[in-house]
Amino acid sequence: MDDCHAKTDDGLNAPSSRTAVQDLPARTPLVALIGPPNSGKSTLFNRLTGLRQKVANYPGVTVEKHVGRARLPDEREVDIVDLPGVHGFSARTLDEKITRDVLEGRMDGLRSPDALILIVDSTRLESQLMLVEPVLELKLPTLLVLNMADELEVRGGKVDDEALVRRLGVQVARTTARTGLGVEAVTSFLSDVTVRESGGQEISLRNIPLGVPLPMMDAFAARRRHVGEVVEAAGFVPPGPSAVSERLDSLFLHRVWGPLIFLAVVLVVFQSIFTWAVPLMDGVEFLIAGSGEWLAVTLPESWFRSLLIDGVWAGVGSVLVFLPQILVLFLFLGVLEDSGYMARAAIIADRMMYRVGLQGRAFLPLLSGYACAVPAILAARTVDDERDRLATIFVTPFMTCSARLPVYVLLIAAFIPQEPLLGRFLGQRAAVLLGLYGLGIVAAVGTAYLLKRTLLRAKPTSFLMELPPYRIPALRSIGLRLLDRSRIFLRRAGRIIFTVAIVLWVLTQFPRTEGGAPHIDDSALGRIGQVIEPAIAPLGFDWRIGVGLVTSLAAREVIIGTLGTIYGVEDATDDSIVLQDVLRRDLTTASAIALMVFFAFALQCMSTVAVMHRETAGWKWPILQFSYMLVLAYGGAYVAVRVFGG
Repeated sequence: MDDCHAKTDDGLNAPSSRTAVQDLPARTPLVALIGPPNSGKSTLFNRLTGLRQKVANYPGVTVEKHVGRARLPDEREVDIVDLPGVHGFSARTLDEKITRDVLEGRMDGLRSPDALILIVDSTRLESQLMLVEPVLELKLPTLLVLNMADELEVRGGKVDDEALVRRLGVQVARTTARTGLGVEAVTSFLSDVTVRESGGQEISLRNIPLGVPLPMMDAFAARRRHVGEVVEAAGFVPPGPSAVSERLDSLFLHRVWGPLIFLAVVLVVFQSIFTWAVPLMDGVEFLIAGSGEWLAVTLPESWFRSLLIDGVWAGVGSVLVFLPQILVLFLFLGVLEDSGYMARAAIIADRMMYRVGLQGRAFLPLLSGYACAVPAILAARTVDDERDRLATIFVTPFMTCSARLPVYVLLIAAFIPQEPLLGRFLGQRAAVLLGLYGLGIVAAVGTAYLLKRTLLRAKPTSFLMELPPYRIPALRSIGLRLLDRSRIFLRRAGRIIFTVAIVLWVLTQFPRTEGGAPHIDDSALGRIGQVIEPAIAPLGFDWRIGVGLVTSLAAREVIIGTLGTIYGVEDATDDSIVLQDVLRRDLTTASAIALMVFFAFALQCMSTVAVMHRETAGWKWPILQFSYMLVLAYGGAYVAVRVFGG
């Protein structure tokens, strides 16, 4: 998943700066890892590099670049770049464009690779080998990895590795990346990789008809015939259907039981957020409160002590408490995705999406929106029809991203009692959280229905998806994914929230009085909030919430740090401010619910607005989207405070 607040102001096609620092030293060999989607590519990458990974953005695009370093048995090191999963190099999609640019050495900060590892799913060899011919045309040392070899053998499939070596002229290795079986053959290949001379032949894909999308075109048909001949010569016997997969699919894809099971899975996920994460949250809160009290006792009275404790500690610390709950959510998402269940969920969702006019392919971008709207909007490029793509982009911000989760959890924990609703299976807090996620889905569906019958009228198209087999998720891969998510969260807390906390603290210190800092109501920050307050008073919000709504335009969870800083300065005599307690003092249950509804609808994220401006090539759609969601948020909050306030 992705940093929501990565740089988004660069145009996609804008030339990248040639002053970019080179990420990799020239003396270290660079190997590109390439393969079709769902071939186990990222699992192999994690297996080879472990914790020695760097995650950044490709220049000019908000897409993550994963580069890792493999340490070989002979103590040599090789850098590996994990390329996006693609079926060809036609550059019809962003992933194909990035892959093509990296292989040609046209990507700033990353030189052209010295060798390639092509990984394919051996259980679907004929369709997966469509990528092998264009890869071999690059004339680079190449290792063909037949992954998921255990499934091939267990299900009665066969292939002659030596025949593939003879027909293709490349090394072949069998692996099961999930368990590490056969990975030593990959490290052996890496040990033989050397840095190409700088004057070597330049790689160019410009004149090669790669990834031609239409079956009736000669180049594509010829490639398919060639792959068929190679597979036949290798004696490939497709594996039989998995009895386990067939039984599970008969249940998970059932018209009645499928949606019910999906709902049950969702209930378990949300209930776990308020059960599994609680001990970890208590531990983090204890460390933050304890360290704050220690600093208060240790540091002498000064402006720096006030800045550190009342500003930074109260602001940033109040957000860090929610990291465990975010990780629990991503743990479940990782398990569901790696197990193969998420693809089945896409099939279930397609039945509803077709009725509202959205293309089934839009499910994956919308699903990505639960992590962050920025990469989700970029993922909408996989939607072929332009009107469907615009509709997908427009409704994606309604998906409840991880930045909303801390806001919801704070308010739910403060105002909703922890009482059972359906026994141990579902509590009131989990039910409210589920309702907020459902509210976003309802808004997205309703908006899509409206768009596809007015501004973006078009007939819905069919959705075809190759279902991967069910697999046991690799704990190592999921662990590394959670580590990446922790880094992103902490980087945001240490950058955006830290900066906002300092600015807010400074605004609370002026205008100075004879006694020093003014009372917070009379400070510059208080006066700014009081200008905002009349507009939000009908929603049950005071000026403190108003300031939080403004600062949260930078990032939704910033409102927590904002309130932490404001209350930290306001109640500076208490060195262990508990934000839930002070919120219960200043908000009613009705106004808290109204605030959650506001966040469910409002587009409180300028990074999303910026990337939508770039993706739609203008300000028309971003302005319409921001205004529409703001009106919906204000109206929803107004109704909520009236209904729940009696």
